[in-house]
Formats: sequence, C-alpha cells, structure tokens
Amino acid sequence: MKKNIVILGTQWGDEGKGKIVDSLTQDSAYVVRYQGGHNAGHTLVVNGEKIILHLIPSGILHDNVIGIIANGVVVSPLELMKEIKMLEKRSISINNRLILSHASPLILQYHIDMDVAREKKLGINALGTTGRGIGPAYEDKVARRALRLSDLKDEKKLAIRLEKIVDYYNHQLVSFYHQKSIDYKIILRDLLPTIDFLYDMIQDTTAILHQAIADKKKIVFEGAQGSFLDIDHGTYPYVTSSNSTIGGVITGTGVGPKNLDYILGVTKAYSTRVGYGPFPSELFNNIDKHLSHKGNEFGSTTGRKRRTGWLDTVSLCRAVKINSLSALCITKLDVLDGLDEIKICISYKNNHTSEIIKYPSIDDWENITPIYEIHPGWKKKTLGIKKLEDLPYAARNYISRIEEITQIPIDLISTGPDRFDIIFINSYN
Repeated sequence: MKKNIVILGTQWGDEGKGKIVDSLTQDSAYVVRYQGGHNAGHTLVVNGEKIILHLIPSGILHDNVIGIIANGVVVSPLELMKEIKMLEKRSISINNRLILSHASPLILQYHIDMDVAREKKLGINALGTTGRGIGPAYEDKVARRALRLSDLKDEKKLAIRLEKIVDYYNHQLVSFYHQKSIDYKIILRDLLPTIDFLYDMIQDTTAILHQAIADKKKIVFEGAQGSFLDIDHGTYPYVTSSNSTIGGVITGTGVGPKNLDYILGVTKAYSTRVGYGPFPSELFNNIDKHLSHKGNEFGSTTGRKRRTGWLDTVSLCRAVKINSLSALCITKLDVLDGLDEIKICISYKNNHTSEIIKYPSIDDWENITPIYEIHPGWKKKTLGIKKLEDLPYAARNYISRIEEITQIPIDLISTGPDRFDIIFINSYN
C-alpha cells in the first residue's frame, strides 16, 4: 500500500488539486500543506455547497483527518484565524485537528503593504501578484529576519523584534515607495488575539510526521500553485515565491524523498493561468469563452479571469520529469463537452530559427509558436460519469493520447465539481 502520497499541480495552478486531495484523504491520518500561503485557493463542492480554503489543507473536511501546516508555508495568523472560524460556522470543527509548524514564517501587514507598493511602482511591468504579502514574507525568511509562529509564544520578545522589522520596512515604504508608514503597535495589537487562539496548535511538525511514518500512518501532502509557478522551474519572473514542484515537499516538511511512495500530478484537460507571463497555447476566441464560462475560470483567491488555452503536453512532459511523477489525474474533462474539435499542443516551433522544440528551456517560452494535433470532440455529456467505459469514445481516445505522449498512466479523471465526480482507473492504494 502507498502510505505517503504527494498531490501537486503540473500547470500554472488552479488544476483542481483541492478536490483530489479531499478524495484521496478519506482514509488518511494526516494531510499536509508544505508551501505557499493564502495566495492559494482550493475550491471544494460538498453536497452542493462550495467551500474555499486558502491555508488549511483540503483534507481537513474529513473529520478523521489531522491537518498540518508545515514549515514551508508562510502563515498570516489573522487570515488563518478567519479561515478556522469560517469552517466552524459551517459546523466543521478543527478542534485538536490542526497542527502548525513552529518554524512557519509569519505574514504581517508590512509584507502586504510592501507587496502592493511594489506592484504599483512597476506599473505595466507588474508581476501580477495576489497582493497578499507572500513574496516579501519569503524574502524575510531567506534574509533571516522573519518572525515565525514560534515567536508568538513570547510576547515580550515579539514586540521588540516587531518594532525593529517595522522600522526596516518603513524606511523603504516612505523613502522609496512614498507610502504611509506603519505603526508596529497597531500590528502587535491586531496580532495579540491570535496568540491564545493558535498557541496550542504550534508544534514541531517534522517530528510529528516522522513519528507518523514510523507508525505506518497514511499521509497526503497537498501542493499549492503549479509546477510552472515554481520559483526555480517556472516561467520566471512570473512565478510564485516558493517551490511548488516536488522539492518543496522535502524542504517544506522535513520528510525525506525515500518516504514518498506515490507522486500524483494534477492537470486540467486544457490549460489555464492567472496573471502575466508566457502561455504558449493561449486562446482568444470563442473557445476561450466556452472554457471560461463552462469551467468557471475565475480565480478563487483574487476573482481574476483566468487565461485559457489548449492542453500543452510539451510543458506537461517537462512537469512529469521535474516532479518524478508516478501518475496523472485529469480534471475538468466535462468542460470540453460539446466542442467540435479539441487540440493538443505536442511541440513548439522556435520563431527565430524554425527549429521544432519538444523540451524547451525556460528561456524559450517567449519565442515559440505551438504546434497542435487535432482530435474530434464529443457531443455527449461526461459530467458526473464515474466509469471509464461510460465515457464517449472520443473522450477515451483523448485520455489515451495524453498517456501515450506523457508516458505515464492516468489514474484518475475528474468529471465534475462535486467530490464524488471521479473516475478511478488505477488504484492508488
């Protein structure tokens, strides 16, 4: 049995990972978020009700599962407390079921102000961040000046360190960005109510995970964003501030690679990305309107319309290699219902040399034209189908072609937004 499962995105995020995590954690002991912050948004539909989680792992919706926010995640205590209270209002109790790493860096108001000020200063060259302070918080971590969750346990030291850090940020905000200064006392005042609320949740999560592995407990590791938003392997500089590829699991939790049994890459049946940056298979026609409307392609965190495109198997094959994927999960197959034809990007042409590229470097992304295969669409509905043999013939062929190109199996297919709209092709156990 595969005890430790990683679920991560293979595109630019928004692949539908939350639903898959929810599905595969039913018999798990722990579900672990290992990178990113509340710039991620995982949407789940349970009994027709939509639930959006930004920090808390999706698997927490099963009352037998313990959620862990590990050290690789940057945490806004205020946003986390709001999210916990939101779940409690929906009668989903996380009492004694959420553990926070003592080593997780904090996101505070000065990170948000700096994030917004920078984007404003960049103008038309803005990176398209969510404005949630994620980047500046990771900068503080690397610069070794971050406040961490463990600092909440000593209020006196917290106040002293907070004042010094706010002075550092005020110098930049006022002198360079011409923004208002921040009063550290106000940040401290707002932070204090979270301390008692979160105090008992703050623990050594690496030690807890190692004990779980020793006890042969099942663990699901939940990724945020997608492979091509990775700070190292993504379409730089239009990326996030963390490692959203497989390495983020290891550094973000302290669990070594030999303890990862199965790595599932989640991809939409087409492509999307939010914000700026290269997107080779992007569409600007009625197909874009179809995908946007039927797929409800609007960001769960920002509400921004997602850009849409045909499935890009060139980048998908790169994601398979970068992440050492065991298998793929295809989501939103039903969004393609009703199209006359469906295209798959199978290679790129270099715009300068006319060279055909099947495995581009990141530097190639701005100077390429996609080359497509054309496949027949299907007129029957795939929405809610739960058996592979019940899919239309053309849809099965489409799935088979993706397997053929990527050379790894497709183990799951999501055919709708509800948590039970899934086809299990190969057992992950």
